[in-house]
Amino acid sequence: MLKIGLTGNIGSGKTVVSTVFSTLGIPVYHADDESKKFLDDPAVKNEILKHFGYGILTNSQEINRRSLATLVFTDERALSLLNSILHPRIMRDFSNWASLHGGLPYVMQEAAIIFESGFRQEFDYIVDVSCPKEIAINRVIKRDRIDGNSVLRRMQFQLDDAEKSRLSDFVIINDGSEMVIPQVLAIHQKLLEIGAKGNDDIASGTADA
Repeated sequence: MLKIGLTGNIGSGKTVVSTVFSTLGIPVYHADDESKKFLDDPAVKNEILKHFGYGILTNSQEINRRSLATLVFTDERALSLLNSILHPRIMRDFSNWASLHGGLPYVMQEAAIIFESGFRQEFDYIVDVSCPKEIAINRVIKRDRIDGNSVLRRMQFQLDDAEKSRLSDFVIINDGSEMVIPQVLAIHQKLLEIGAKGNDDIASGTADA
């Protein structure tokens, strides 16, 4: 079974693309959504409080996700520190989750910063959702109802769109000029073929050890 990373910068449309893969029967692990559950883990909570202080707690003594996001998206070191706490746990969780789908040709993780967090090697292939910065900014402004400067602050910690595409194995253009579904279908078919070839190699004993 292949492990596929689905990446792309904020506003690129990763979630829309992941939905298409889901309709094709491919399980998708949404890293951003899954990461939220770790904030309720006592060990994670204590580590975050140790580094970021008790000022990020709500009145009910839970981590205020909005305050934490505001903090880390204005401080590269703070963001790197938070990622170092969360991302290894996310990858272990993803690995356990993927093992539940062993009979499928591939599974997918949707995550914005696969390259930035240093976990490229955990995936067999990377699919990048590419979109011009101006379009992405407008999408996020409408979606999150925040100002353009706030979007730019988040973007500054992500690789340039062109660089992310260069490093990826497949690229989906989501700028409104090309239809997304045919692109997804083409990549899906290619991954099925790659997965089938890998299974044939394993069955014949020719796969690399």
